[in-house]
Amino acid sequence: MLNNKSNFNTAQADDLVELVSTKGKYYIFKLENNKELQTHRGVIKHNDLIGKKWGSEVFSHRSSSFYLLKPGLYEWISSIKRNTQIMYPKDIGYILLKMNIIPGTTVIEAGTGSGSFTHVLATYLGESGHLYSYDKRKEVQNLAEKNILRIAKNNVTFINQDIVDGFAQTNVDAIFLDLPNPYDYLEQVIDSLKSGGYFGTLLPTTNQVNKILIALEGLNFNSIDVCEMLLRFYQADSSKLRPVDRMVAHTGYLVFARSTYKE
Repeated sequence: MLNNKSNFNTAQADDLVELVSTKGKYYIFKLENNKELQTHRGVIKHNDLIGKKWGSEVFSHRSSSFYLLKPGLYEWISSIKRNTQIMYPKDIGYILLKMNIIPGTTVIEAGTGSGSFTHVLATYLGESGHLYSYDKRKEVQNLAEKNILRIAKNNVTFINQDIVDGFAQTNVDAIFLDLPNPYDYLEQVIDSLKSGGYFGTLLPTTNQVNKILIALEGLNFNSIDVCEMLLRFYQADSSKLRPVDRMVAHTGYLVFARSTYKE
């Protein structure tokens, strides 16, 4: 769950909420006393939402219908402020399983970006796990920290550092590089990843995939996999069920490997 730590069945001030229109457009925001949400379908007063039961139908001043919901990870990722390209949920889900991201593990990511993947990793690591997020671009990390603070994750350490100098952590369970040139940092990965640990990266072109395959084959890695996730939505209308007109045809190639025993 993203927020709403209380057991209330109703929306409360300071909760992160999601309003969904009948057309499927959604708005995610923090409930605050005396504030308003401006939409093209009318104005909705926050005070009118506080105390409403989750799932309630609410109306703008123009009588447009919305539903009040608790936001999920999928919606939150899609709505956050960003200054870099975010990872898509279809890729993230497979990464979590493939790299065994479970409670209690220690993970490093390099390339914090806007913090969407950071938040998902932190959620799955739980309070007993920890994430170290590296990025040399301070302005990018500042935005990611603000995004993470919206949902109060305390198992993330942000490190503003170029990973060419290596990672401060050792014997970690998994390392994911969201960088355009991950093949340049595999020695650093080897130094910090435990034997049998998980490595992963996402690359947009086959040229980059070829480079990292060559690099991986020359180092202490095995179980190398390359794959691509494809997802197609359908119009959820019983009278005209068919694929939607547009789809995201390609987001990137996922590359995974396991580290081998180091003497």
